[in-house]
Amino acid sequence: MTVAGDMLQTYPASLGHLDREKLTRCIQECFTCAQACTACADACLSEERVAELRKCIRANDDCADICLTTGRVLSRHTGYDANITREVLQACAQACKSCGDECARHADMHDHCRVCAEACRRCEQACNDLLTSLG
Repeated sequence: MTVAGDMLQTYPASLGHLDREKLTRCIQECFTCAQACTACADACLSEERVAELRKCIRANDDCADICLTTGRVLSRHTGYDANITREVLQACAQACKSCGDECARHADMHDHCRVCAEACRRCEQACNDLLTSLG
């Protein structure tokens, strides 16, 4: 089990209708994607033709921040507000789609962009899966 899963298992109150498995996966993917985006932006800054990667760096930074926020919001359950959760998940899925698309454009030349695009796709899917389960 993961730390996110362990923490959800030990939460002393009910999580209501939230699917624990999808919630756990989404929290994990958000934090993983944030790390991948942070590392990808840093790697882009080390590339010889960094000017060509400006949009990618910006997408990485935005996605990392949104993923971190989403993972944090999803980790809190006391006073749960489904509307906020829904909006944050939608923003995260969109940020991951945008960043994944941008990284994919550079994936043939930069392996770090390929790895990041894959992480973005997994996080986007996890957010959409959790959104679907919210109804």
